[in-house]
Amino acid sequence: MNVSFLTICQSNTELNYKDYLKNSTGQMKKNKIIAMIPARIGSTRLKMKNLALLNDKPLISYAINAAQESGVFDHIIINSDSIVFNQIAEQHGVEFYHRPKELGSSETKSDEVVADFLRNFPCDIIAWVNSIAPLQTGSVIKSIVEYFLYENLDTLHTVKNEQVHCNFKNSPINYKLNEIFSRTQDLEPLQPFVYTVMMWRAETFLGNYLKKGQAIFCGKVGYYAVDKISSIIVKDESDLFLVQNILQTRDAKLKGDVKVLYDKLAEGISNV
Repeated sequence: MNVSFLTICQSNTELNYKDYLKNSTGQMKKNKIIAMIPARIGSTRLKMKNLALLNDKPLISYAINAAQESGVFDHIIINSDSIVFNQIAEQHGVEFYHRPKELGSSETKSDEVVADFLRNFPCDIIAWVNSIAPLQTGSVIKSIVEYFLYENLDTLHTVKNEQVHCNFKNSPINYKLNEIFSRTQDLEPLQPFVYTVMMWRAETFLGNYLKKGQAIFCGKVGYYAVDKISSIIVKDESDLFLVQNILQTRDAKLKGDVKVLYDKLAEGISNV
């Protein structure tokens, strides 16, 4: 659930949202919602990262599985400049779009990719499900889509809440130099983008793109705060190894093989 949204939702408003969730399936059926999973074959920081293996599965497969598990999409389509991803699509029972080669470079703008896709796959709502966010679950994706619909948004971007002291150009953002140093849990959270999911209402996006040449922020814009684990994206080798360790630890924990260990000095300490 979106933390910042829950802060706003109180009493009747919160009840209205809960009532909405009970009927959200009907709301989704009124809209044709497509999940687009972009997958370039090229990558500068980690070569062919979408095909890098995590627990013997290619990285992109985690995003496909999460989109399928969410149960909110009419179509799930891999959008790539390389035909090799057609095999991945077939293996997972999803669709494939071989986009023009000129839209496969590192210089290609996200607006161009989305606009091209929407011209070829008409829909009401498009969700960009990031192929390099392997820890994002289907339930998180479902909550994001529900929030988009409930708030009647045209644009949505995922963020995460960071409660740390931050500066911008050497000046404080969320704390004051002349006050007692705040506990981090008392700070107003900052919300950096995480890009795990981006969503747009297709008509609004294309209208803005044709008029202004850009549409990443169009119409009514909203933000959804995901949890720390869901927010992790794989950009380089160190990210890949981090996710690998998280997956292995998570699997071991499910088997009961993981527990917190303490130094022997903690044995005689109680009431803490």
